[in-house]
Amino acid sequence: MNDGYHLLDIVFFAMVAAFLVLRLRSVLGKRTGAERPPEQWTPPDSAADNVVDLQSVRRSAFEPPAETPLGQGLAAIRAADRGFDLDVFLGGAKAAFEMIVIAFAHGDKATLQPLLAPDVYRHFSDAIEARRQHGETLQTELVGIRSAELVEAGMDGRFAAVTIRFVSEQVNALRDAKGEVVEGNPERVIDVVDLWTFRRDTRSADPNWALAATHTPEP
Repeated sequence: MNDGYHLLDIVFFAMVAAFLVLRLRSVLGKRTGAERPPEQWTPPDSAADNVVDLQSVRRSAFEPPAETPLGQGLAAIRAADRGFDLDVFLGGAKAAFEMIVIAFAHGDKATLQPLLAPDVYRHFSDAIEARRQHGETLQTELVGIRSAELVEAGMDGRFAAVTIRFVSEQVNALRDAKGEVVEGNPERVIDVVDLWTFRRDTRSADPNWALAATHTPEP
């Protein structure tokens, strides 16, 4: 009886071994003699090969060619302010544009003051007061910013200056004291083009930029 059991054990293990071999061959495949030899890892010739150029990795999609006046202007700003990031700046400029346009329409001086250079704030404030004196209200809806294009950049002494050309879609209507529209159209979306220049003192600990000049180009 024992010999019978041993024989069964041998047959059973042989079947298991045969099954494992077949499974391994199906997973690993058969060698045909044409296989590529395993690739050997070769260490780099120098440690410099492991260095990642962070400047190239962080290069903005809006970055102008380095040899252009605009590219040179940005390089000068980065030399004075190593923390300058073009993508971050453009994002902040768009946010500031929206805040300033809406705050000016609402006559919100408290929001405007920290975003504007003193001269620009004075002009905006005077315009707001003139509206109030005449009982006028400005209705402005910023539908969206179609583009924010970098058009000028450079250093003016210790001050960095960047000019952005904004193209936005807006609804504007100026109403008199009776609520009658005296300028614009409250039901019409128009394209508005603005050139805004932002400035920052690169020697200041304050990282914020201020709107230093506005210009509306002739159509």
